Amino acid sequence: MKKYAILDIGTNSIKFMIVEIENGEVNIVLDDNNISRLGEGLLTTGLISEKAIKRNVIILQKFMEIARKADAQEIIAVGTMCLRTAKNSDEFIEKVKAETGLEIQVIPGLEEARLSYLAVLSTIGKTDQNVTIFDTGGGSTEFIFGKGLEFKHSISLDIGAVALTEKFLVSSPVKKSKLDAMLKSIKQYLQKKIEKRKTDYLLGIGGTVTNMSAVMQNMEKYDPKKIQGSILSYDEVTRQLELYASKTIEERKKIAGLQPKRADVILAGAGIVKTIMDIFEIYKITISDRGLRHGLVFDRFQK
Repeated sequence: MKKYAILDIGTNSIKFMIVEIENGEVNIVLDDNNISRLGEGLLTTGLISEKAIKRNVIILQKFMEIARKADAQEIIAVGTMCLRTAKNSDEFIEKVKAETGLEIQVIPGLEEARLSYLAVLSTIGKTDQNVTIFDTGGGSTEFIFGKGLEFKHSISLDIGAVALTEKFLVSSPVKKSKLDAMLKSIKQYLQKKIEKRKTDYLLGIGGTVTNMSAVMQNMEKYDPKKIQGSILSYDEVTRQLELYASKTIEERKKIAGLQPKRADVILAGAGIVKTIMDIFEIYKITISDRGLRHGLVFDRFQK
């Protein structure tokens, strides 16, 4: 049985995973993260600050110690947007190597998208069919398209739960006329963008669908293992849409599985999810909470 450590060094956090590989099967031994804020101040200065460099080197040293104590045979580290854009990313990479021995590979944005696609694809395993992954957020909705193991392309659409809430869902509970108007608006917008696309598998990622899965499972405490691979049916999405519409924001906060901070925008998010299912004519969604580190493992050991 071989052990490997994976480090995903991002703008806001470092994600760390140790896996065991035996006969092509992957067992996750440890999955941890640290909100390390490598990109703190990057937007205004274009640089990784000295403070952020020191902080992240210390965090990486601790993760390296854990990996070595676990007898990891190889440690794989990748850097994403922050290290692609910072003017002094080489300084950070060299300092990490000098102080920890870790070599960081900075991956292009397209490669990050491909690995993220594989991460979610690993939820359903090998397939040769058309796959569509979506993530509906507060300000936009992203789609990733692929066929089997091949990532094709991605698009970002300017439609999200926050703007829809502010435009249509100002009353609490929401008036049926306003809910209907929102759903009509979502459909008119999305049909122009995705109606001619066909898919065999529809997978959802991000806070909207993981919260909806948690609500479906009446989950008092979030359990990623139960979220991963769970199925949201069209009937369940419709049920939750009606549930959120019937309650005030304060009442929604008491729903098991729903993060209180998401109570105001979850109705609009559910509306986008329902409309996506309508347009693709796919009436169940597989939910995934996997990320780049899972894609690295899948790409190297499982595909």
